[in-house]
Amino acid sequence: QVQLVESGGGLVQPGGSLRLSCGASGFVFRLYDMRWYRQFPGKQRELVAGITSGGRTNYGDSVKGRFTISRDNAKSTVYLQMNDLKPEDTAVYYCNGVLGNSDYWGQGTQVTVSS
Repeated sequence: QVQLVESGGGLVQPGGSLRLSCGASGFVFRLYDMRWYRQFPGKQRELVAGITSGGRTNYGDSVKGRFTISRDNAKSTVYLQMNDLKPEDTAVYYCNGVLGNSDYWGQGTQVTVSS
């Protein structure tokens, strides 16, 4: 059974940091490109960051220089380190794994940036 389970969300003050984790099971994690998306209320999901199976990374323009995606294939886990958080980063963050026609999603974790 395929599972992606996000954790690490919560409430943080502006300028603060959070690290999201996404643990994977049920598929060969190291072969998959992994991504973090976020969704604002009433909006479509947007790509936050991605990391290929080979370790190449890419970022959305609004998070470049503040967020870092990484992966640990031994732990089947992908991370999103989020620094200098802003109120506009408030969203539900989703983990996604893609390989060919296989496309898996986690249940999401809420990140709220507020004073």
